[in-house]
Parts: sequence; C-alpha cells; structure tokens
Amino acid sequence: VLDIAGAALEQARQRLGPRAGGVNWIEADVTQFVPGRSWEIWHDRAAFHFLTEAADRRRYIDVLTQALVDGGQAIVAACALDGPPRCSGLDIVRYDATGLSAELGGLFTLREERFEVHRTPAGREQRFGFYRFLKRS
Repeated sequence: VLDIAGAALEQARQRLGPRAGGVNWIEADVTQFVPGRSWEIWHDRAAFHFLTEAADRRRYIDVLTQALVDGGQAIVAACALDGPPRCSGLDIVRYDATGLSAELGGLFTLREERFEVHRTPAGREQRFGFYRFLKRS
C-alpha cells in the first residue's frame, strides 16, 4: 500500500490489526516513487484524478509502467465527467474511458469499466468511474 499520508497508512494498519504485518506499507508521493520490484495489479483508489498538472500525470504513468509487469492489470478510479469538479476541497481532472485511455497511452488497453455513485459524509453524490486496463508487452 502506497500513500503520501503517513497518518492514512497508520489508520489502515490499525484497521487491519494483526493482518497489517502481511502488508508492505510505503509512505511516498506516487509521482516520485521508484519501484524496487514489479506487481501484477495496480489499484489506484482515486489518486490519479488529483494530478492536475500534465507533468505529474506523466510521472505517475512512468511509475505505473515501471511498477506493473507486462500483462499486469491497472485499476484506476476517477471522478466521472458528470462528477464534481473538486474532490475533498481540491481541484481534480474528471475522466471517462476515452480520456483516461488517451492519458495512459498505447501501452495500456481498456478491458472493463464500471460506475458507482458515492455518497459523501455530507450527503452529496459523487459519480466515479472504475477502469481496468491491461498492460501490453
């Protein structure tokens, strides 16, 4: 589990209890992360849409490309085009399958998309898309 926020990692550790010992916890900015190994699955639980600068998105995609094995799968959640322009008080970039596919580039093939309406603690609805990509060799 990689997160920029140490406090968020600690909360997740606490929720897992004894099972937390089986997880590799990494506190880092994903755009600066240097993977020391490769994984078969990359699951972005709605971080990519916070990258509003093109240079940050390119660095993220570079890290993703290095961290994911050929034939591996990337699951990316992002606010949908009809979702809010801000999330948690921050500007975001909203995506649909076409936009996210274009952003990731030709090395990734969209395999599946699903949608969800998330209700915030304040009771507002946020529309999310979940996109599963296959990394080609």
